[in-house]
Formats: sequence, C-alpha cells, structure tokens
Amino acid sequence: MNVVFISPHFPPQFIHFINALRARGVNVLGLGDAPFDSLHADLRKALSEYFFTPNLHDYDAVLRAAGYFSWRHGRIDRIDSLNETWLGVEARLREDFNVPGLRPVDIDNLRSKLGMHDVFKKAGVPHPSSIAVRDAAGVKAFAREVGYPLVLKPDVGVGAARTFKVSSDAEVDTALAESLTGYVAQAFVRGTIVTYDGLVDRQGHIIFRLSHEYSDGVMEVVLEQRDISFWSLKEIPPALEALGRKAVESLGLRERWFHLEFFRLSDGQYVVLEANLRPPGAFMTDMMNYTCDIDVYSLWARLLTGDDVSGFQYTARRHVCHSARRATHRYRYSHAELVGKLGGALLLHKEMPAVFHSAMGNEMYLTRHDDLESLREAVRLVQMPA
Repeated sequence: MNVVFISPHFPPQFIHFINALRARGVNVLGLGDAPFDSLHADLRKALSEYFFTPNLHDYDAVLRAAGYFSWRHGRIDRIDSLNETWLGVEARLREDFNVPGLRPVDIDNLRSKLGMHDVFKKAGVPHPSSIAVRDAAGVKAFAREVGYPLVLKPDVGVGAARTFKVSSDAEVDTALAESLTGYVAQAFVRGTIVTYDGLVDRQGHIIFRLSHEYSDGVMEVVLEQRDISFWSLKEIPPALEALGRKAVESLGLRERWFHLEFFRLSDGQYVVLEANLRPPGAFMTDMMNYTCDIDVYSLWARLLTGDDVSGFQYTARRHVCHSARRATHRYRYSHAELVGKLGGALLLHKEMPAVFHSAMGNEMYLTRHDDLESLREAVRLVQMPA
C-alpha cells in the first residue's frame, strides 16, 4: 500500500501517524517543503521516500512530485496530511490520481464557513447566523437582524487569525476600512467552547469520539493574549452527543478525522461553531491516548489499511489537560518548581511551534487527573502570575 503524506514534518508529533503506517507495512511517501536533511532523523527513517518541493502551494510542482511517486512505486492508495492548510492540495491530488477521499467539491463546501452554515442549517443543527461580507452597509443591515456584537472572520481559515469582533456601526466602518475580501460576518455567541472529536470508518460510522472543554474562546485568547487551558472529559453530555452525531452525519465523511467546536450556552443548549476535517490541534491526539489508555495513531493506521475497527473498545478514564504559558507573561513558579509541584500528574512539557504561539502559548504542560478539582489546581499552579 502506498500512502502519500503531505508535510510529514509538521506538526512534529504527526510522526506517530507515519510510524503507525510503517508498522502496518505501508510505503509512506513524504512530500514536503522542508529539505530532507532538515527532517528529524526518526522521520527520515520512517519514510520510504521523500520528495522536497520548496512551495507546497505550487500545485504543478506538487502534481509532478505525486506523478513521480506513482511512476516509482505504483498506484497511490491514499493521500493525506491531516492538516487544515493542505486539505485543498490533498483533494486536487486525489481527483487527479483517482484516489479515494474528499475531492475539491467536497472541500469547497466543508471548509467554507458559509458552506458549513448551509450544511448545518439543512441538517437542523443550531449554528450562528452568517452572511458573506461585501460592504459595510450589508454588515450593518445584518446587525439590525441579529444584533451586535458580530464576529468578522475569513470564510476559509483555522484558529482566530485576522478575526474581529465589532459592536457598533462605527466599529464596522473601522474594520472595513481595509479590504476584507473572503470574509463572513457571524452572530456573536457567548458560551463555553466544547469539542466533539473523533474518527469515522469507511461507512461513515463513528468508531471513536471524545470531548474537550476550553477555558476561553480562541478569539479571546488570541486578541487578549490570555493563557489558555483545555481538558478532556470523561463523559460526553447526552445533548452534545446527539448534536455531534447529527453534525458528523451531515458532513458525509468517510475514513476521516473530525474536530467539531460547539458553544455550550448558559441554559445548557449547544450551538455548533465550526467543523474541521482533521484531528484536533496541538497535542490533543496525545491527550486522547492518555485519557483512554489507547493509541489513536495506530487506530487511524488500521482504519486506513482496511482493518475492521467497528468493534474498537475504549473508556475515558481520566481528565488530561493542556495548560499554556506565554513568553510575554511572568509566572510565580519556574519550570523546575512546577515539576516538583505537579509530581506524577505531569505527563509532558513541550515548547510549542511558533505558528501556535498566538493561540496556544509558547510552552505547554500536559497533566493527567482523576477529577476536575485536581486538574484546576494544576492549571492554577502552571499559570499563576508572579
């Protein structure tokens, strides 16, 4: 089996997906924009072959690279990156090489926030009202319908990069003083962000799912440079389970990860914010493993290589928490002091890649707990200001 893996070096922990494929006897053919010699030695060893192209946005170059792999190794069976940035590239390659999976028409609908809005509304899944941003007058008219504040965000994008919150006509005028081509205006929803994350098999059945809760909204974290934390839940609330399954079904996914973000409102109801056709970000796949004592990297590889995983069993036994710190903030405890105070609860400490700094901080502490009370104490220790 030949699998083309786009950008295998980023994010760094995705080497676990590649190792899991190799353990299944797969030829993993890496296609990336980092020189081969710059790859981690373990990654170089795990790849069957690697093709370097300086710009993965140059589709002609990417197409030639995939053509070389096909000539050298035979039919390409799967193409993936598990990365939001390259979903469009994957889809075009799948179409050109007749490889199973999402095609450009699917990606155009499911990556677009307006496309998702239409899909969820049709399926009866609550979702914030949204319109395309064309001019200030249109945004103001929308505000008269749904009320301020509004959120202005790219129609296609991940995280909260170049996202604005506007609370008046004057702020709309200020925001639209610069070009906001390809933006949507969305009704602002106040609530706690919780996720519905998992994997569907080749028939679209959910074989694994887990939920995480965020301390703050990503937009607020980015704009106000807050210290974020997020943690896994042992149980998924029934209302979220029902809506999560309905949302996943409406997306029509097959053999795919999903990462859905919901708002939990003050009355206990849920509103879906967006869907991402990839694993959850940062180290959340590791958090899944520590929460359930499983190996989701191996589970994905088994799914991709045709194993029957319909009977996969697991239990969420503990809460696992990501607590972030920022280089611009001063904290009460040093790293050495934290290691002592967190003790056996500390699983992992990592410097975050630069692209994650805005939303996820410069470093993170991963801790595991039997209850939420001890989890909150760990977050307090990690993020306590000086």
